[in-house]
Amino acid sequence: MTTRRKFLTTAPLAAGAAALAAPAVHAQGAPIRWRMQTYAGAALGEHVVKPAIDRFNAIADGQMQIELFYADQLVPTSELFRAMQNGTIDAVQSDDDSMQSPTEVTVFGGYFPFASRYSLDVPVLFNQYGLKEIWDQEYAAVGVKHISAGAWDPCHFATKEPINSLADLEGKRVFTFPTAGRFLAQFGVVPMQLPWEDIQVALQTGELDGIAWSGITEDYTVGWADVTNYFLTNNISGAWIGHFFANADRWAEVPDRLKMLMEVCFEQSHYYRQWWYWGGEADLRVNGPKLQLTSIPDEEWATVEERARAFWDEIAAESETKARVVEIFKRYNDVMAKAGRPYRYS
Repeated sequence: MTTRRKFLTTAPLAAGAAALAAPAVHAQGAPIRWRMQTYAGAALGEHVVKPAIDRFNAIADGQMQIELFYADQLVPTSELFRAMQNGTIDAVQSDDDSMQSPTEVTVFGGYFPFASRYSLDVPVLFNQYGLKEIWDQEYAAVGVKHISAGAWDPCHFATKEPINSLADLEGKRVFTFPTAGRFLAQFGVVPMQLPWEDIQVALQTGELDGIAWSGITEDYTVGWADVTNYFLTNNISGAWIGHFFANADRWAEVPDRLKMLMEVCFEQSHYYRQWWYWGGEADLRVNGPKLQLTSIPDEEWATVEERARAFWDEIAAESETKARVVEIFKRYNDVMAKAGRPYRYS
């Protein structure tokens, strides 16, 4: 039993202990701080990620803040996965391919040839055809939380010389994604890997002949339309597949309400890109003053699509997980083709 005398003698000590503990209580209420790096440079990042981060930080109301870094500011893009996995940075916006994830699904990130025709194909594949579950499992196994996937722009060539046939691709040094480069090499393309911020200068100096990294919206937004002359209307993919990821331990530390807020803001970011790219691609083809449009005839381009199906089978033979993803792509595209217009026109 605590007597009055004992309480009087111990109360000052208890009060002192409480005072010493006060800073710890305050620290527990300090905002959670994350660092996120995107694959995109600053000009592109203004559209593809900054609005979502600004919105999250505002709604989080001091409970959590995400500091955004652009391409190569903290680590090179090829090292993004490792930096996130080991906690050097907390979160990443990127495709699997260019950040070189050590997963079975890495080859499908970015532009997997002819897997999609339109940007809406990507969320349908992830949310209705099972790709999300596969990605979640693959990244959980390597200590990373896969938050969400979304579509970006289609993959077109922007070049200094005109491309009017497959023969015109022979020997062209092109900045592109690893898997896209692996596929395009069979047509004589020489894939090049350079830091994102060096591309414009490399086009000016002749180190590069062109890019197959984006659609026309990005060509204009980031300045590549200023140093190339032609835009090939044929594309090898209808939409880039990109994601938001986080270090699994950092993600687990975030309260559920803030996790939900993050997911909502990132989903809104995916929606923003749906209309920003869709409208931009059409408008700049028609009204853009800098790039002249060229095309490879449909009959000749059909051979590229045929080679893509053989490429799919080559990838599927590499592992059971890759085979599952390829089977989903095949099943989905078969449904779209049978559905006809407006899902597929040919």
